[in-house]
Amino acid sequence: MTRVSTRKTEVSGVITLLTDFGMADPYVGIMKGVMLGINPDARLVDISHGIQPGNIFEAGVVLKESYAYFPRGTVHVAVVDPGVGTSRRALVLLADGHFFVAPDNGLLWPIISKQPTNTLIHLTNPAFFLHPISNTFHGRDIFAPVAAHLALGASPFEMGNPIDDPIKLSIPLPMEHGQKLKGQVIRVDRFGNLITNIDVRTLTQYAASPLSNVTVTVGPMKIKGISSTYADVPTGKELALIGSSGFLEISVNQGRADRKIDPCGMVVGTSVWVDKTGA
Repeated sequence: MTRVSTRKTEVSGVITLLTDFGMADPYVGIMKGVMLGINPDARLVDISHGIQPGNIFEAGVVLKESYAYFPRGTVHVAVVDPGVGTSRRALVLLADGHFFVAPDNGLLWPIISKQPTNTLIHLTNPAFFLHPISNTFHGRDIFAPVAAHLALGASPFEMGNPIDDPIKLSIPLPMEHGQKLKGQVIRVDRFGNLITNIDVRTLTQYAASPLSNVTVTVGPMKIKGISSTYADVPTGKELALIGSSGFLEISVNQGRADRKIDPCGMVVGTSVWVDKTGA
């Protein structure tokens, strides 16, 4: 891991939030209150608070998909933290000109693995925390105040010491099996669309022919060709297309693809097969 200095990194004043807290409880609002109490001029943006509870992998994927659309110098706070209160570390990551504040539980690994030039700091300086520190709400007491101070221009090197051994996350990759390409569903959005781990580059390299010729199979659904829009098929019909994040998605026009596979929508991890022979 190559470390780089953050001393010349400009801050944008933007802080994003990504959690599994939902919006029914006051937790997100409390974190925002802490940040605004330290940095009243911060611009707070919600990426999502609908991550499945405790789903570290989903949070890591969503964060990796989202951060690059914000200006360099943005501070991203990601709190999906089933190990809160344990010995797991709290981190600041500087990568690609952005700051990321999160627990050391693998959440940051999708970004670290794609950005080999980065700096990781283990947060240990209590001067940047809210006191007393709860064993169950580090989002309020550690991550929110640290993010607010970073957005004001504080150096992460004042907050702790560099480390080079972050917790890694197993990231499933698409692989060829015989004549087929095998991937899996890694996320379901609120519309019931199935986001897979098959990116458009992998798909086009595998197919080596018009994508209209491939067949995509997931559960009981067998879909011929890759569509351009949801409206390419009739209402209620299944389709496959390349979503806005650049990955293969399985959808139903004006319906829910997840419920077509499982009545409860429990489909994350389901295998997805692409066959370039059209079979």
